[in-house]
Amino acid sequence: MTATAHRGRTAAAALTPPSRWRTLLRSHWAMPVVLAVTLLATYLWIRSRQLDDIERRSLNADALMRMLGEHLRLTALTTVVVVTVAVGTGILLTRPALRWIAPAATALANIGQATPAIGLLVLLSIWLGIGSTTALIGLVAYALLPVLQNTIVGLNQVDRKLVEAGRGIGMSPLAVLTRVELPLALPVILAGIRTALVLAVGVATLATFINAGGLGELIVTGIKLQRAPVLVCGAILTAALALLLDWLGGVIADLFRPRGLG
Repeated sequence: MTATAHRGRTAAAALTPPSRWRTLLRSHWAMPVVLAVTLLATYLWIRSRQLDDIERRSLNADALMRMLGEHLRLTALTTVVVVTVAVGTGILLTRPALRWIAPAATALANIGQATPAIGLLVLLSIWLGIGSTTALIGLVAYALLPVLQNTIVGLNQVDRKLVEAGRGIGMSPLAVLTRVELPLALPVILAGIRTALVLAVGVATLATFINAGGLGELIVTGIKLQRAPVLVCGAILTAALALLLDWLGGVIADLFRPRGLG
């Protein structure tokens, strides 16, 4: 009896699906390992070289942390503004009364991304002056389209029968939006936010041209003064930051994916 019960429990445990966290760890473990190995190899390579005064000043810990902090702050502010504006606008443009404006709004948002990033920042700096505020406006204009477009697409592809069912049981329009439409559209919206994050990290390297700091300082210094360690460090840190944020976006997207969706 006891042996039979033990075998039954073992079989049941074998058939029990793994927890969501365990599944996430299995699906997303590779990128942090690759980034850690890449950063360690870069650090060891730089340490093995005889650095001159310019390279030491550019690659000391205080300078790197300052530039990384500026880059992260600019990226985070851009993401907050883009998500607030684009998701809110996308929700409004999928309501019946304003749906006819959606093509024009998407075309307007497309102007920012169609314009070369450095040209957009320079034009804004001529109009608004140099500094982090101008860089933030340029980055928002450049990263707005993916989130806006994905919000509209995600909400429009929600099955209308589910929306009507929510209304049929007495849910208010706001309740239908927050409890039916947004949860089902969330994977598509999060995909747009991931794209915007990567765009923001990449374009933020150009903010150094309008005195907004960031990791672009390393890249510009390395190119101007022909210092390979500085250039390589700036490029690898920027790429690693973009890949890390994209990885985090993938983890969050899988974590908040409604159960039952593939």
